[in-house]
Amino acid sequence: MKYSLRTKLSLSYVSVVIVCVFLTSVLTNLFLEKQFKEYVIENQERKNKEIVFLISQQYKPGGRWNTDVIENIGINALEQGMIIKVVDSGGKVIWDAMTHNNGLCQQMLEHMARNMASRYPNWEGGYVEDKYPVTYNLSEVGRVEIGYYGPYYFNDNDLAFINTLNRLFVGVGIISLFLSLFIAAFMSKRLSTPISRVIEAAHKISKGYYQDRITEKSSIKEISQLTKTINDLAETLEKQEMLRKRLTADVAHELRTPLATLQSHMEAMIDGVWEPDIDRLKSCHEEIVRISRLVGDLEKLAKYESENLILNKTRFDVSELIRHIIKNFEMDFINKRLDIRFYGQREIVFADKDKITQVIINLLSNAVKYTPEGGRVEVRVEDSGDVINIIVKDTGEGISPEDLPYIFERFYRADKSRNRLTGGAGIGLTIAKAIIEAHKGTIRANSRINEGTEFIVSLPKQVG
Repeated sequence: MKYSLRTKLSLSYVSVVIVCVFLTSVLTNLFLEKQFKEYVIENQERKNKEIVFLISQQYKPGGRWNTDVIENIGINALEQGMIIKVVDSGGKVIWDAMTHNNGLCQQMLEHMARNMASRYPNWEGGYVEDKYPVTYNLSEVGRVEIGYYGPYYFNDNDLAFINTLNRLFVGVGIISLFLSLFIAAFMSKRLSTPISRVIEAAHKISKGYYQDRITEKSSIKEISQLTKTINDLAETLEKQEMLRKRLTADVAHELRTPLATLQSHMEAMIDGVWEPDIDRLKSCHEEIVRISRLVGDLEKLAKYESENLILNKTRFDVSELIRHIIKNFEMDFINKRLDIRFYGQREIVFADKDKITQVIINLLSNAVKYTPEGGRVEVRVEDSGDVINIIVKDTGEGISPEDLPYIFERFYRADKSRNRLTGGAGIGLTIAKAIIEAHKGTIRANSRINEGTEFIVSLPKQVG
């Protein structure tokens, strides 16, 4: 049978409190009772010595005893549960509580036995008698025999104290139990409510409702982190869903435009509206090439994103490679009157030269496309220990903050109109990212509107 978190927490709280109160009560009771027993035994010995001292003060030279005072001492001792007998050195009894009031002595001993039996059913104590010598001028003049119920006993006041203490422990246990029930209900609700909300939100996410967010706040670190994680997951999935829908629309747009052009041209030539001359056939061919290029880019992307991508690694100077690529772009820079600058020394990397070439071509191609006439493009190669940083920076129109996180997504273009004059299908940066990640590197972008864009490629020198 499965129980809710709230039920388990409540039972756990109550169980812990019951065990703690029980152990505390038992251990405390045992400790206090043990200490109390030791105190009673020590107190009995102390009273015995006090009585012996008082009786020794009643001896007078010549063998005389102050029997009146001894009788008072004996009666007082009897009231405290002790039976006194005083004998001189010749064995003559000076005073005996049993003789004075034998019935009271028997009743006292029976009462003590009942008291101890009420507390300890298996009590094995009994009447104990201690003998103490009485000396005068270093000579023994008699002895005092003190009888009591031993090895120790509890009088009525002692038993009342012990019973009160036990009732106090029981009361504390009951109060603690009810308090634990209240705290358990409060804490379990406080813990289970946000978790239930997380479960509800996760269930909605599993059904495709990504807009829901958890708004409850919690002072518990783990629950707060769990809530934030679920909210981040929902936000990420919502953005991915938005990108998926946009991807579908963009792919449809990229295919629809050339296909619509081909269809209209072919229908016009079939219907005899147009003559199938070289120019019109060439226009149809260009659209077919465009579709083929798009399909080729998709195939290339799928290959680069494959876990089984094979890298043909060689050692080469990445600075020399970039200088060569810049020369190939020379006419593009001249036509747009762009100032191209390169900074870097000889830096050897162990990587796939052809694929790194494609990454740099894609980055330079974007810089040329989005930098206005008279702008500037900078390329830098920097050594950062085990990593080579390749930085391509332009003074173009920049990328908006809302578009910047998605520029490496398939078919994503900041140009919502997808104007043919401003670029291709939006796969170039995705391919570049796949290539760099296959080399265990990273690629990121910094950009501001109207201030340009900077792409930073971090490529390990050794890709083992």
